[in-house]
Amino acid sequence: MNSEAASQKVYIEIVKKIRKMIDEDGLKPGDKIPSERELSERLQVGRSSVREALRAIELLGLIETRRGEGTFLRDSRGNQMVQIISTFILQDQKVVKDLKGTIQYIEMDGLRAVLQRNNDEQIHQFRHNVETMEITDDEFFLKIIELTDNHLLYRIWVILNEFYCSLDLKKETSSKSAYIILLDALLDGDEQEVLEKYKKLRKLL
Repeated sequence: MNSEAASQKVYIEIVKKIRKMIDEDGLKPGDKIPSERELSERLQVGRSSVREALRAIELLGLIETRRGEGTFLRDSRGNQMVQIISTFILQDQKVVKDLKGTIQYIEMDGLRAVLQRNNDEQIHQFRHNVETMEITDDEFFLKIIELTDNHLLYRIWVILNEFYCSLDLKKETSSKSAYIILLDALLDGDEQEVLEKYKKLRKLL
């Protein structure tokens, strides 16, 4: 097993142990969970690993950190999306491949939604910004999802992408010209062309 895979396995195991500890201690929404130091000692793992595990759990909306007070368990029972994602991500060892594919499906749905909204003026402005400034892949697709004006889709993409980034995997990058070509396809309004340009950008063709 290489070092990256070993690190990932330890990380996932810590997350599972924290969830098990919360259940065993009978903690309820609003209760304070042990500090990083206490968790590190109790689980006998490094504090940096505990910190990354807590960050992932917080991104899923299951805990919240209050400055000067500590970390508290949140009530996520009313949020079906968080329940589904947390169960899937935190318990499935083959999550990385599935996670990447799910993010891509959401991005394609986002592109379809942008087409339906017919907001050419915003796309033109975004195209100009891409031409004149440096932009990362995350920044580009975050803006695409914002253009859908769908808060739930936006929230799902952010949660999954943040979790993917927390795994410290190599992120895909594309040239500025590839982003502009995709935006031009959006302006043309042809869904098939948009999806084709997206798949080419993501090297799915």
